[in-house]
Amino acid sequence: MRILLWHVHGSWTTAFVQGDHEYVVPVLPDRGPDGRGRARTWDWPASVEELTPQELGDASFDLVVLQRPQEEELCEAWTGLRPGRDVPAVYVEHNAPQGRITEMVHPARDRDDLVVCHVTHFNALFWDCGTTRTGVIEHGVVDPGARYTGVLPRGAVVVNEARRRGRVTGTDLLARFEAGGVPLDLFGMDAAALGGIEDLPQDRLHAEMARRRVYVHPVRWTSLGLSLIEAMHLGMPVVALATTEATEAVPPAAGVVSTRPDVLVAAARRFLEDPGAARAAGLAAREHALERYGLGRFLTDWDELMEEVAAGARSSGLRAR
Repeated sequence: MRILLWHVHGSWTTAFVQGDHEYVVPVLPDRGPDGRGRARTWDWPASVEELTPQELGDASFDLVVLQRPQEEELCEAWTGLRPGRDVPAVYVEHNAPQGRITEMVHPARDRDDLVVCHVTHFNALFWDCGTTRTGVIEHGVVDPGARYTGVLPRGAVVVNEARRRGRVTGTDLLARFEAGGVPLDLFGMDAAALGGIEDLPQDRLHAEMARRRVYVHPVRWTSLGLSLIEAMHLGMPVVALATTEATEAVPPAAGVVSTRPDVLVAAARRFLEDPGAARAAGLAAREHALERYGLGRFLTDWDELMEEVAAGARSSGLRAR
C-alpha cells in the first residue's frame, strides 16, 4: 500500500513505518507540526518519502492515517481527497481524553466512513466514539536490544515538556523521589529547563537510559508512554504510577506499580540498593515487553486492519487515487 500520514509521534511512527509499504509524510519549509517530514532523531527506512503540499496534489494513495482533527482539512486542501469519502481512512487516537467523563467525546464520533483505532484499551474505554467503528492496536516498538547495565545508582525519567505539562506528567512528584533518596535524571524535550538532559537522538537516549538502575514513570494522565515500553525492552526494572494503562503494561515481576508515591519511592530505593533484584526485574520486564509490545505483532495487526479497511472501501465502490 501507499500510505499518507503525518509525522506526529516520533516513536510510534518509527514503529509504524517498519512495515512492507510505501509511506508519505508531508513536509513544510519550517518542519513545523503539520509538516515535520522524515525524522531527524530516529532511524527511518528509505520507504518513507516526504512530499510538499504542492507535490501531494499529484500523488496517489491507498490509505490515509489520521492522527489529529485538523488533518482531515489538511488532507483535502493538499490532496483534494476527503478521508473516508475519496480515500480509505483510519483515525489513530494516541491520547487519553481530557475533561469531565461525560464530555469525553471523540472528534470522529458517529462516523460511518472511517475506523478509530486506539493505542490502549484504557483510551478505548474512556473515549466516547458513538457509532463509529473502533478497535485497539497496542503499541509496538523497534527492539533497542537488552542494553541494561544499571551501572549508575540513579533513576531515569523520560517526559517531554515536563515543566509545561506539570501535574499531568507527574513532574511535581520528582522532588519526592529525590527527597526519598532516589536521585533522578530527567530526559526529554525541554528537560534542560528543569536541570535535566535535553532531547537526544533515540539511540543515544536508549544508551543513557540503560545506564540508570531503574526507570521511573510518574505520569498521572496520558496515554501509555512509549518510553516506558522502550525501557522495558532495554531490560530496566520499572516503578510506575498505577494510572491509565500502566497496570496492564507492567507485570508484577517487572517492578512496582502503585497509586501511592511513597510506595514507588521505597521501591525505587530498593532497586538502587539491590542491583541483583533490579536486574531480575528488568529481565522480566524485557520478556513481557517482547511478547506484548513486539514489533512483529504490531505490524501484523496494522496490516490486517489496513487491508480490511481498504477492502471494505473497494467493495463499497470507493477508489483510492
